[in-house]
Amino acid sequence: MPSSFPGGADRPLYEIKANLFKALANPARIRILEILSAGDEPTAVSEILVATEIEPTLLSQHLGVLKRHHVVTAERVGNAVFYQLTHPSIRDLLVTARSFLADTLKARHQQLEAFDALPPVGNPR
Repeated sequence: MPSSFPGGADRPLYEIKANLFKALANPARIRILEILSAGDEPTAVSEILVATEIEPTLLSQHLGVLKRHHVVTAERVGNAVFYQLTHPSIRDLLVTARSFLADTLKARHQQLEAFDALPPVGNPR
């Protein structure tokens, strides 16, 4: 069955997915999501600031990107703003990414060990 992606109705869905991954494609935003996924309760911006050591203006920009892509929600309580993940599957996505990374690094380590075990090549000078 031919793919309908190039110009078909599936294109907007793929674009939305790509934009989601673009929103996640920043180490600071991944760190923010990991902090939010560590607890079941909303997390105050002040706690995120302490945990990330990101400058407040930059943190606000990162949180804005995540909010625009519906990855997090915000709620103001008095003077404090609390953030939380919009869906538990975001936590699952982070766990899956970490597992994938661990498996990839293990495979690379095994390849490096195999490389180091190769006999020398050529004549030493």
